[in-house]
Amino acid sequence: QVQLVESGGGWVQAGGSVRLSCAASGRPFNVYTMGWFRQRPGKEREFVSAISWNGGREYYSESVQGRFTISRDNAKNTHYLQMNSLKFEDTAVYYCAARSPENGMQYDSFEGYDYWGQGTQVTVSS
Repeated sequence: QVQLVESGGGWVQAGGSVRLSCAASGRPFNVYTMGWFRQRPGKEREFVSAISWNGGREYYSESVQGRFTISRDNAKNTHYLQMNSLKFEDTAVYYCAARSPENGMQYDSFEGYDYWGQGTQVTVSS
């Protein structure tokens, strides 16, 4: 079973940057599409970004397009979310997730992922 651990969250001023990391262990990392979700206060968990197993495709929600960049380093079993130009509304618990090849659900849905980290808090001060 894949285990995921996020790191890099914290407090940041609006307009600043944070890079989140997600370290994976267990099953082979590079066969999974990896994603990031977030849960903002009072809202349901939402899709943020995803990256294909070979890094050839990247996906972003409209709210973060142009500001966030997802990447992965399969040799280190780690993927990242570089978050720039942060806004107050980016404040959330951020979760990394892994999507198995057998999962037939959409990559941008909660059901499309099989493994989840515990989350890391990102708080953006306005």
